Amino acid sequence: MLYPDKRQYTMSKTQKIIFISLLVSQAVVLSFIEKMIPLNFSIPGAKLGLANIITLTSLYLFSFKETFSIILLRTIMVAFIGGSISGFLYSISGALLSFLVMYLLMRVSLEKISTIGVSVTGAIFHNLGQLLMAAFIIQNLRIIIYLPLLMVTGVITGVVVGITVKYLLGFLLKIKYFN
Repeated sequence: MLYPDKRQYTMSKTQKIIFISLLVSQAVVLSFIEKMIPLNFSIPGAKLGLANIITLTSLYLFSFKETFSIILLRTIMVAFIGGSISGFLYSISGALLSFLVMYLLMRVSLEKISTIGVSVTGAIFHNLGQLLMAAFIIQNLRIIIYLPLLMVTGVITGVVVGITVKYLLGFLLKIKYFN
């Protein structure tokens, strides 16, 4: 597995830009696929988090700056193509808080925590970020009452995303660019 401080790329700058562009486009497509899946958690704001597969994968493959760029581009593109300003605010707040916590967790204890652990932590903090934004928008902190329910769905979806990323990274590490 690649670690943020131990990466050795054989990619040219152009190849890296192309790969990052592909990740952004995949994250956008996954966001729209997720919107089409008729899954109802009966909890406002609960989602599968399919685009987080790309976020977590990029955390293992790229630097802070590159991963931040992927998250920002994906969030902006999804909002422009099929979202709203409020959707953008919820998405960006959850994505950024989740990203920062996952990045810090990986920097502190990467050797001790799996992709599943990082993913579950990210899912929980993504939900927390969205709830904090909702509390700010509606000017009522009582909305945090949804947090326990969102944490349960976050753990479940975080495990699924973490397992997916574990296998995806195993495949990507076989590619010559990530030797």
